[in-house]
Amino acid sequence: MGYDFSELAEVVTINSYTKNREGVNQVGRLFQEKLEALGYETTTIPSQVYGNHLYFQSPKRQGKRMLLLGHLDTVFPPGTFEEFREDGEWIYGPGVCDMKGGLMVMVEALRAQEQITNIDILLVSDEEIGSDDSRPHTKRIAAQYDYTLVFEAAGPNGEIVTGRKGIGTFYVDIDGKAAHAGNNYQDGIDANAELAHKLLSLINLTDIEAGTTLNVGKIEGGIGANTISPHAHMIFEARFTTAKERDRILQSITQIVDTSFIPGTKATLRGGLQRDVMEENQQQRAFIALLEEWSKQQILTEQRGGGSDANIAASAGSITLDGFGPFGDGDHTIHERASKRSYLERIELVSRIFAGFMGSL
Repeated sequence: MGYDFSELAEVVTINSYTKNREGVNQVGRLFQEKLEALGYETTTIPSQVYGNHLYFQSPKRQGKRMLLLGHLDTVFPPGTFEEFREDGEWIYGPGVCDMKGGLMVMVEALRAQEQITNIDILLVSDEEIGSDDSRPHTKRIAAQYDYTLVFEAAGPNGEIVTGRKGIGTFYVDIDGKAAHAGNNYQDGIDANAELAHKLLSLINLTDIEAGTTLNVGKIEGGIGANTISPHAHMIFEARFTTAKERDRILQSITQIVDTSFIPGTKATLRGGLQRDVMEENQQQRAFIALLEEWSKQQILTEQRGGGSDANIAASAGSITLDGFGPFGDGDHTIHERASKRSYLERIELVSRIFAGFMGSL
């Protein structure tokens, strides 16, 4: 296709598993070099646990401001998947679509501009494990921008993403009272039985038609078959597509945890929202009309069940669209790949969007 993928290969073959702090920082330094060569000034936001988050600012003039949002980390521990290869149609490797490929699309589109103003960039280091460390920084920074573009992978037909489910992860600890199951059964308070009641009540909150799911992914409890369980624990996740369903789910979770189905049990709830729901809205539609005007092409859209940092930017009030990276599949597996054609098409699309945006200032 006449494009040299060696620059992408360099960043893909550096292991940037979220907990590999040095690897993530090494990838960050490469993108810092690329962006500073384009005139960006770098602000490093240190993390005490993960790699540094990097905020890049361009020269400013009057007018609207755009934030480009991405992540430096991948899901593969060292030694599991660190290769890069290509054939006639595909490039293969960790992050080629999620989302080092998207970050290189962003860089190449910026390189195509004669000058860059009012387009800033935030690259975080912990997106793949929920963005707990970077979330407050993303929310604070995104609130300062009119628009946010996120460079997760495109849909199969080049769709961008206008909606993503909100996600909450929760932990429940239940205390009962141990007793001999044969000699003193009536003296025990069964934490496992309490967990069972709560589990059934929680999963019954699922409403597939409304796009709401609740999954209890892990349960633990008890000591042995001859002992009434004195403790139990579960981890569950809720996903929802609307703010109305979010509010219903959160209220119901609290009510279920606070209810003692087995008298004498006590339960404690931890956790909460990781990413608030990103709902399609009229402001997005108006922005997409501008993107189509600037790019001179139709832009298809879709909504997805998975979350991304687009959820965080949208909750901060920035008009947010996701999916500006290349189309790929197999992400989060050793079969991850991205379409070469999509990669090049994305560079062209995003280049036109950047030019049109800055031309409108």
